[in-house]
Amino acid sequence: MNRLSVSDGIIPIGEFKTGLSKWIKKVQNTGTPLVITQNGRPAGVLISPFEYDDIVYKRTFYDSINRGVSDIEKGDIFSTKELKEELKKRKK
Repeated sequence: MNRLSVSDGIIPIGEFKTGLSKWIKKVQNTGTPLVITQNGRPAGVLISPFEYDDIVYKRTFYDSINRGVSDIEKGDIFSTKELKEELKKRKK
């Protein structure tokens, strides 16, 4: 994801609404997120579909790692022999 440009990456919602197509194309073409403000405060962020998919994939991956670390800390692990036996059971 490209870095947010403060000079043209933050716009009020009114300006966003009047140039919706332009802003969507810009985000798609540059990969740079767009912060939309309402009453001077951040109200939303527009990102490309590619960036969204990447964020979701990474979040899923990190969550999986955290579950694994948690299992290790709880001692909820299999030896190699136990794992092979469990996989054989599941194949049947």
